[in-house]
Amino acid sequence: MNLEQLAELRTPEGAAALDAAARLAGGDPLTAAAALRSAGVPAGLAAAALTQAELRRRAAGKFGASAAGMFLTRAGLEQATRGVVARRRAERLRAAGVATLADLGCGLGADALAAARAGIRVYAVEADPVTAAMTAANVATAGLANLVTVKCGDATTVDVSGFDAVFCDPARRRAGTGRRIFDPNAYSPPWDFVTDLVRRLPRTVVKVAPGLDHALIPADTEAEWVSVDGDLVEAALWGGRLAEEPRRATVLPRTPAPHRGTPAPLGGTPAPHRGTTAEADAEPQPGNAVAHVLTGPGTDEAPVGPVRRYLYDPDPAVVRAHLVAELAAELGANLADPAIAYLYADVAAPTPYARCLEVTDVLPFSLKRLRSLLRERRVGRVEILKRGSALDPEQLRRDLRLSGDQPASLVLTRVAGAPTTLLCRPVP
Repeated sequence: MNLEQLAELRTPEGAAALDAAARLAGGDPLTAAAALRSAGVPAGLAAAALTQAELRRRAAGKFGASAAGMFLTRAGLEQATRGVVARRRAERLRAAGVATLADLGCGLGADALAAARAGIRVYAVEADPVTAAMTAANVATAGLANLVTVKCGDATTVDVSGFDAVFCDPARRRAGTGRRIFDPNAYSPPWDFVTDLVRRLPRTVVKVAPGLDHALIPADTEAEWVSVDGDLVEAALWGGRLAEEPRRATVLPRTPAPHRGTPAPLGGTPAPHRGTTAEADAEPQPGNAVAHVLTGPGTDEAPVGPVRRYLYDPDPAVVRAHLVAELAAELGANLADPAIAYLYADVAAPTPYARCLEVTDVLPFSLKRLRSLLRERRVGRVEILKRGSALDPEQLRRDLRLSGDQPASLVLTRVAGAPTTLLCRPVP
């Protein structure tokens, strides 16, 4: 995609091509291209429209229905914040009194759009000219041009002193190749610029990779990890007056869920106990959902004890935020190995922060013994979970030679340092 192609897509002819391409998206690309050309769409326009239609189809999982009118790039879509996450971040900023926001490295505008929808005026900066133009188009399509100003430029040169808060999403993919960048010093803007923002500004939020080393987190900064439907999707650093807790795990379902527990205001400070829920507004749009928030210092250690009747597999946001000890305290649970984040308890308690399995058998790992036990239990289908095991789940599945008609959950782990297999069944 270049600026000329984007401009052509925004003409009436381009809009018609996009509509036609949307009806063909998901099918055979050669057939779709031939269909557009036979309808009189020039080859270049047809290719651009089909690319956008396919990207929009993929983007529906992140942005819901609004994806149908967005302009996207592959790399931009991969790094863009999911709609449900951007919405919650914007509401938290708004609840903190933020009325103006500098968005440095705005990408395709997911966070800028969410902030504007929350009533925040946004100054969005993007270094890539095509991406900046796409963001401006997305803002116009959303009817938010009165709240969002998009500029193409170097984020490091922006004077942010006049804004209530700054949001920065450094590029974590290499231009041209789209390959992930794992070294924060190679981000764009670089890590030293990012951490300087956090240190010197009163309100700063930085989106970072969920694998960020805790040692890189600036002092007096809140680090938040966010999961959606059990998938760890991002982390963010909240600096200055926005920092409320040292560590936070936010667990979001993709779609609205029944409310459990006492709600806290969206973006507000959690209740004194470590686990709490915060409920989004009731507007029935994709992405509005109950958010479960677990907080703590991230330095506590969970007690270690025996394997008990129930196993809890914590949400990855809880694990990455180093809040397993806080969850253990809520559940009355313990680890069976200090280095493995499985928790064990005598009671099955409902929790949004972990999946619960009932342990039926515990045995030292032995392929022969495991195969015999599964044959005895007539197990023919297994899901395999593992932590602390080097075994390849698919190879093990083949080696087990299952032939029964019953399902089971198989957990490969360590107990007190020893390779151990747990045979389990899910708890509703």
